[in-house]
Amino acid sequence: MTTQEILKETVHRMEATLEDARRRFSALRTGRASVSLLDGIQVESYGTLMPLNQLATISAPEPALITVQPWDTSLLGAIERAIQSSDLGITPSNDGKIVRLPIPPLTEERRKQLARTVRDTAEEHRTGLRNIRRDANEDVKKLLKEKLVSEDEQKAVLDQIQKHTDAFTQKLNDLAKAKEEELMRV
Repeated sequence: MTTQEILKETVHRMEATLEDARRRFSALRTGRASVSLLDGIQVESYGTLMPLNQLATISAPEPALITVQPWDTSLLGAIERAIQSSDLGITPSNDGKIVRLPIPPLTEERRKQLARTVRDTAEEHRTGLRNIRRDANEDVKKLLKEKLVSEDEQKAVLDQIQKHTDAFTQKLNDLAKAKEEELMRV
């Protein structure tokens, strides 16, 4: 493996970590209806667990309402149970054709709890970025030990890895701060 391949893989892994954080943040409820709230919900259908978005059309026709219209109405009960058993804290209602999820306004306590979740998720992903940096640094040091790179090249690559780590950590911090502000807005 060359230093350029190490750098390329490091950036790719850091981008994936940042994208995972972005996805996890989008699933947090902010008091506004967002179809991404239902992204992690699995529904028991036809004997297997399937993602809700593969069984129904999900939309947010109003700022405080999400609708779930299953393609097979026999799944309404299973969809309702899956939403109730999730940790969303939303009670679905079903009219025989469609499941409605009214999004209640967030309480101050719930906002603070969600802000803590954002901070915990951000810290988890910062740790992931540091682990990626550590792995890349070890790979570069192995190349030096095998005399495939010079000490100067090693130092330059380690500096680049640190710059990428700092940049991705800053992007992650910015994402977390924006999500926290969005949650705390009344």
